[in-house]
Amino acid sequence: MFIALTNNIVSNSQNFEGGIIFGVNTSQVGGDNLSGFHKAGPMFGIFSNKSLNSQTNLQFEMYYINKGSNNQDMNNDLHTNYLVPDITLKYIETPLILQYYLKNKLLLEGGITTGYLIDGYYNDFYGKINNQSNFPFKKYDIGLILGVNYKYSENISFNTRISNSIFPIGKEDSSIFNENNNYNSITKGKYNSVLSISVYYHII
Repeated sequence: MFIALTNNIVSNSQNFEGGIIFGVNTSQVGGDNLSGFHKAGPMFGIFSNKSLNSQTNLQFEMYYINKGSNNQDMNNDLHTNYLVPDITLKYIETPLILQYYLKNKLLLEGGITTGYLIDGYYNDFYGKINNQSNFPFKKYDIGLILGVNYKYSENISFNTRISNSIFPIGKEDSSIFNENNNYNSITKGKYNSVLSISVYYHII
């Protein structure tokens, strides 16, 4: 009986994998009138993966990630974006992802992610704008993920994905009747868009 129980535990544990994530991402904020994925930043964290059947996996992740926008023409007085503030956002994200094997080592993935905002602020020519009277961004960002995962070896996987917010991320975006147009926001609101490349190191 003890041997049978031990075998059952080992068999079930073989359906689980886990490890660490590290990578880089580039982002923009749709709706702030600063187009382009010009904001680069790191991402790092952990993941757990369970095989549902021979074709699909369910993966949970938790990682730190930088998002926002970068105004490359902030000090260019000949450009329409001259002195327009850009955005810095720092999140802890927890995606839940379904992966489907297209080939032996290639997986298509999609899912939903929830981000908890650690810090968020606007930047001007001199850096962080310190006189922001109210915290300008919502504490939670919910988005959708679509990506591709390639299992290079037993321990290493490469991943690339895109994610986008479902709901506006700025507090001033909560009302479409916002007349103040704070920080160059437009009435449809502001949304995170992120492209990332990362490495998954499988420990178990």
